[in-house]
Amino acid sequence: MKAPSTIPTHVSIIMDGNGRWAKERGKERVFGHFEGVESVRAVMECCVEWKIPYASFYAFSEENWGRPEAEVDALMGLMAKAMVGEFDNFQKHNVRFMVLGNRARLSAGLNATIDKIMAGTASNTGFTMILFLSYSGKWDILQAAEKMAHDLMNHPEKSFDAEDFSHYLVTDGIPDPDLLIRTSGEKRLSNYLLWQSAYTEFVFTDTLWPDFRKEQFYEAIEEFSSRDRRFGKVK
Repeated sequence: MKAPSTIPTHVSIIMDGNGRWAKERGKERVFGHFEGVESVRAVMECCVEWKIPYASFYAFSEENWGRPEAEVDALMGLMAKAMVGEFDNFQKHNVRFMVLGNRARLSAGLNATIDKIMAGTASNTGFTMILFLSYSGKWDILQAAEKMAHDLMNHPEKSFDAEDFSHYLVTDGIPDPDLLIRTSGEKRLSNYLLWQSAYTEFVFTDTLWPDFRKEQFYEAIEEFSSRDRRFGKVK
């Protein structure tokens, strides 16, 4: 497939619709999550092929901890298995893998797996794949504000602006997303990248995440290509 006409620096995706996809097929919700891994792989392959520098995925929010324990346990197990299973692909395609979020809520075993995969891909430079796990935008802003307040107390002579504040977020060093895609027809942010998406373009698609493949990804980026991004200014 040819590359889109415009290549964003950072594409982020809210992966929605796994449960509905499974329900439509008379299966448990977890089957949708398993199929959704194939969609992540399809997007990753596109990013490598089209030379998109960053792609991030909203995998599990802090609010998701309120889901049934069996589903949460299955999700965590799936994520650990997928990370290990994709490691060779990460190395083959020069992919740097990162997990961002409130990792203190994750199990020791899952954190150990994350640390191992992140360390093993840290020197890769071809493409950065970010998984937001146990993440919420409000939590991110709050923890950043606490860190900044601490520094203000220790350095009262300094002044801080919005750019300084962004360095306290967990996404420090990562460009804000140019494009955010949400699947399954829902049209909301769901507490995701609230600060970072101030000037992000949004594309909403009715496609359920397990059905999202290269064709749908291409269409979303082409929609982004048609946008006139002025960032509050006039051309």
